[in-house]
This record gives sequence, C-alpha cells and structure tokens, in this order.
Amino acid sequence: MLKVQYIVGLCVLLAAVFGAHAQDTPRSSDEIARLIESAEPGSTVVVPEGVYEGSLRIEKAIVLEGKGLVTIDGLGKGSVVEIAVGDVEFRGFTIKNSGSTVDQEPAGIRAFQGPVIIEHNRLEDVYFGIDLRPAGDSIIRYNTVIGKELKLGRRGDGIRLWWSHNTIVEDNTIDAVRDMVFWYSEDLSVARNVVTNSRYGLHFMYSHNTTLRDNELTSNSVGIYLMYSNNIHLVGNSIINNRGTSGYGIGLKDCDAITVENNALLANRVGMYIDNSPSSVDSFGIIKNNKVAFNEIGMLSTPITHNNVITHNSFLENEEQVTVHGRGQLMLNEFSADGVGNFWSDYSGFDQDNDGVGDFPHEPRSLFRSLLARQPNLRIFLHSPAQQAIELTARAFPELSPMPIFVDHSPLARPPELDLLVSSHQTSRLPMVGFAAGLLLISVISGWLIARQPCLPVLSDSDLSQRVFV
Repeated sequence: MLKVQYIVGLCVLLAAVFGAHAQDTPRSSDEIARLIESAEPGSTVVVPEGVYEGSLRIEKAIVLEGKGLVTIDGLGKGSVVEIAVGDVEFRGFTIKNSGSTVDQEPAGIRAFQGPVIIEHNRLEDVYFGIDLRPAGDSIIRYNTVIGKELKLGRRGDGIRLWWSHNTIVEDNTIDAVRDMVFWYSEDLSVARNVVTNSRYGLHFMYSHNTTLRDNELTSNSVGIYLMYSNNIHLVGNSIINNRGTSGYGIGLKDCDAITVENNALLANRVGMYIDNSPSSVDSFGIIKNNKVAFNEIGMLSTPITHNNVITHNSFLENEEQVTVHGRGQLMLNEFSADGVGNFWSDYSGFDQDNDGVGDFPHEPRSLFRSLLARQPNLRIFLHSPAQQAIELTARAFPELSPMPIFVDHSPLARPPELDLLVSSHQTSRLPMVGFAAGLLLISVISGWLIARQPCLPVLSDSDLSQRVFV
C-alpha cells in the first residue's frame, strides 16, 4: 500500500513539473490571432495564461482579456500589438520587447482607429509605449509603461496622441521614456498620471480645450510644456525636481486662456516659464493658488508677456522669485486682484493693522539682478560679497536703483492655505537616515577608542628639568 502511495505521489509531482514547463514554454502569437479569428464581433476572448512570442494585429471589434497572466513578447521586431479597427478593448496583458528602429517608430500598442479602451496593461522595454494615430474617443488608463534603456533624446514617447480628440488618459505610470505628447488632439482629460525620469512629462502642441488634473511629474527635464494650445486648465498637479537644461516645471508658449490653479511647483530649475502667453490681445491667463517654492527661479517670463492675473500664490524661498528673460518688466500683468496679492518670502514690509495684507506694495528692485539679466556670466557672484556690495551701493545711491520688475500692490503677510496634491512618490528618507545613523555610530566608536587610550603621565617641574638636562 505504501508503495502505491509513493508511485501516485511521484506521478503527481511529474505532472506538476511537466505542466509548469509546458506553461513556461513560449507559444506563438498566432494562437491568439486564431482565437480572435474564430470569435464573434463584440465578444470577449480570454487568452490562456502563458508567454506568446511575435506580433499581434487585431482586425475585429472584440474584447481581448489577458487577466494579468499573459505576456506578448515582440522579440525586438517592430510593433508588438496593432489595433486596426475601433470598438476594441485590450486589457490585462504584459507587452514587452518591441523593436527600436527610429524610422518605423515601433510601439508596444498602436491603435489606428478609435474608439478603443487600453487599460491595466504593463509595457516594458518598448520604444514607443501606447500610440494613437488617429483614434479618437478612446480611453487609456491604469497602464504602466517603461521605456528602453536608451539615451534621453533617442527614446520613444510613453503615450502619444495624434489627432485623437475626446480621449481620456488617466491613472497611468510612465518611466524612462522621452515624452508624453499630445498633438492636434482636442477635448482631452489627462488626470492622475505619474511621469518620472523622462524628458517632457506632458507635452502639448495645438491641443485645445483640455484639462490636466492631479498629475505627478517628478525628476524629468520638463514637467508640463504647452505650445500653441488654448483653453487649457492645469489644476492640482504636483511638479517636482524637473531640472533638465531648461528645467521648467510649467512652460507656456503662445497659449491663450490658460488657468494654472492649485499646483505645487517645487525644486525645479524654473517653476513657471511664460513666453508670450496669452498671445492674443483680448485673452487673459489666470495663475492662482499655487505654491512656487525652492526653485532656482520661481517665475521666468519674456518681457512681452501680458494680461496674466497672478494672485493668491505662495512664492517661497526661490533663489529668484520672479525675473524677466532678458531686459524688461512685467508691468502689463496684474500681481493682485480684488485686494489680494501673493505671499513673498522676501517681502520686507509690515502688517500693522493685522488684516493679512502688507502695508506697503512689494516692489522688488535689485541692481545685481538687473546686471545679471544683461550678463548671465555674473551668476558666479550670486550670494557672494560682490553681490552684497552692489546692492549696498544701490541703496546708498538711489539713482542707481533700477525700476522694479513688477509691483504687487497687496502682498500677503502670511502664506495662504492651499489645497495641494501631496506626491506619493517622494524620494525615500531612508538613505539620509542611514547616513546619519552611520555618522552617529562612527562618533560613538571614535569616542570609545579615545576613552580607552592610556592617559599621558603628568610631569612635575623637577621631572621636566631632569629630562631636559639628561
């Protein structure tokens, strides 16, 4: 009886081993194509668990389910999945190893017609991630895209939309790609996406009537850049540590009717860059309730910038709060509205009546900053005694003091309460804690070793004289 049990157990073990081996053995993506071919339009096809090699083209309106158990490996050749018709739902797959030739622009998933729903997929080692061209009325959500290990300018885009209006792009996680780019696509909703270690977190060109809400853009070259796009609302975004060559947290170029509200612009090279926005004479821009803190430059604008209302923001400990690109002033913009200005950490006035508004306007005048705008090489003297001497000279001789760049007639005496998105992707404090603990341990050990050293004998004057004359 015991012998029979041993034989049965061995058979079960062998079946499990061979079953697992068969499951791990890659299959051809042609098997998925045959499942699609035999399915009725509009039906749901659940792909059996496993790894499938090769590319896949979907030419029937179906729901294709991977349930998180299916991997399609493109073997480094061309695009992995192409969707050629609308009304396709593609979810629950791992897509990896697309081609990387620049002329073909291969993608993990590419849709040529909409509407499509692409959700809950993981794309890794792909040149372009998800590419819609054109595929309007689509939904792209809950996907993770990780690009190929290439130089920044050589990578493809994580998510790209071209002529794909009325599309929702939300809750995606993007890392190590070139851009998230939206071209000629209107009426978009772009919300709660996380973009890290890329070039442009969100890049828009000729894309109007769009809302960007609660996105987290960290450690990219640029956070958000809008070009030739009108009626855009940037609300509740967290834009941190974007420090490329330009290093803009938010960049606006030739855009009309832009609202920038409740965003956190922290530790970027430039918190916000404004280039001729609004571009139309009768258009206005609204910049309010933002926290602009710890940037090298809080706000950088071209001198032709006009018709922006900048109010109820907190400009906190930026190396330069507001400056002009080149020479000029920003007097064509309003830095207060309805008696409410902005909080400036370098404001030197008082609030004697305790109404929350400073008693004197904030008119930043800096002779050194004026010279710096003309000669950028003078930045080497920033925070040096040379800068202090120049500013002291300007105060001693008021005729040398330049005109203010802007005037805030109602500066806030206290930082305003702002309801901002707190990033869940902050850099971990564990390395710093470990470093501090290591220093403490070294100090304790050093003190212990010093305490164990034998004390030097104390010599009297007679001992010293004897030793000198010996």
